[in-house]
Amino acid sequence: MTCYLGIDLGTSAVKAIVVDEREAVLASVSIAVPVPTHPLPLASEQSPESWWQAVEAALDQLAAGNADLMGRVRGIGLSGQMHGLCLLDAEDRPVRPAMLWNDGRAEAEAEDLQAEGQALARQLGVPAMAGLTAPKLLWLQKHEPESLARAKRLLLPKDFVRLHLTGHYVTDVTDAAGTWLLDEETRGWSDAAIRRIGLDAALLPPVVESPTDTGTIRPAIAHRFRLSPTTVVAGGAGDTLAGGLGIGVVNDSSSFVALGTSGQVFVATERYRPAPEQAVHSFCHALPGRWCAMTAVLNGASALSTMSRLGGAADIATLLEEVEAGFTGPSDLLFLPYLTGERSPHNDPWARGVLFGLTPDSNRASMIQAVLEGVAFSLADGVAALNSAGIQVGEAGFIGGGARSRLWAKIIASATGLTLNRFADGAHGAAFGAARLGRMAAGGGLVATQPEIIETIAPDAALRDAYQPRLAAYRSLYRTLKPEFRREKDAGF
Repeated sequence: MTCYLGIDLGTSAVKAIVVDEREAVLASVSIAVPVPTHPLPLASEQSPESWWQAVEAALDQLAAGNADLMGRVRGIGLSGQMHGLCLLDAEDRPVRPAMLWNDGRAEAEAEDLQAEGQALARQLGVPAMAGLTAPKLLWLQKHEPESLARAKRLLLPKDFVRLHLTGHYVTDVTDAAGTWLLDEETRGWSDAAIRRIGLDAALLPPVVESPTDTGTIRPAIAHRFRLSPTTVVAGGAGDTLAGGLGIGVVNDSSSFVALGTSGQVFVATERYRPAPEQAVHSFCHALPGRWCAMTAVLNGASALSTMSRLGGAADIATLLEEVEAGFTGPSDLLFLPYLTGERSPHNDPWARGVLFGLTPDSNRASMIQAVLEGVAFSLADGVAALNSAGIQVGEAGFIGGGARSRLWAKIIASATGLTLNRFADGAHGAAFGAARLGRMAAGGGLVATQPEIIETIAPDAALRDAYQPRLAAYRSLYRTLKPEFRREKDAGF
């Protein structure tokens, strides 16, 4: 029996799964990653070494309980959080903590890039946004030139894991797509963007297609984790793109909604369709000759985690049970979920979370319901942005940790108007797609079928009608408060 290993490096956890040739999940493990630190306003950082330590722990755990399976692994696929800036010195040591996807401190640099017009944005697939890699490089040029002076390599988060596994510096087209340095149509580094950033092109790794064999694992890795020394590592993919491959969203106009730490509304396309004017991300997909259009929200299940902590609940499941027990329709409260700013459609790193409408009768369940609805409304904004770009979202898969909640699925379906399909093993998401890439890299052939649908959740007509005025109020609340968010910025908070 041949097996394949998928490793997904998330912001909060590393997930690793082993699948067989029939794609049955034979073993899985999740290891927490230390939470990001925030040393400056809008900053969000993690130690790259903590990523590898979590991967080591995951593989140690798999090897301890599944030695026979690990010995049968022939291909490893990687996926991971996108946009992170990981700079290494001449000895492959991190120069500084990695600047993450939700790091918004390069706002001024992103605004400078946007001011130059849409031509470059259309080539690079998205308007310049503070969380993307290139604006962060400009921020470092201004504020930490010594860090750039020491840097000899630039890698994306999952590619730092690859370096430890294989010793090779490589990235793939999907992760490179999120840097604001890739020509999305030609699927190679953009000379124009590199010149504009003033970047030494030697820092950038070679870029390959996601299913490409990027080399075998190092002997020490094979020995420690009981893997065959001939095991190959695929180019891999950014987490959202790997998740799309994992549920078979690769054909034109197929779509899904992902709800993890952040969230996305994703549509696969068979041609490159840039729409930066609507803050739509037009990126390379994980299969050659395929692209995607998606909107990204920075605050998904992370908003629920934060509010559960503030609400003093023992666990999130308890909170969801409280909400479901009393659910009769829209909450009287409104919640803007922008705890770490927002990307689509606002491109506003200074936006903040707001709970609006509290009265003496408000309780924990009503507040948590407002959080579920606020995230759903942010996804509805994403659907509207795609529609404005002429990209229609139809029936959609629903993946990520948030997909485990049927109540949340019902709320999202009704707020967005989308029919959502929940899948067997849907929570494996990106790790499952990564395992598929490992299979392709090892010569096991393309598999891009859809997993078993365990439930289809259509919009509730009455609830959808009830949500329309609440969605309008939600949008109005952001527009009203946007100047206040900006005043906080100007005051230096």
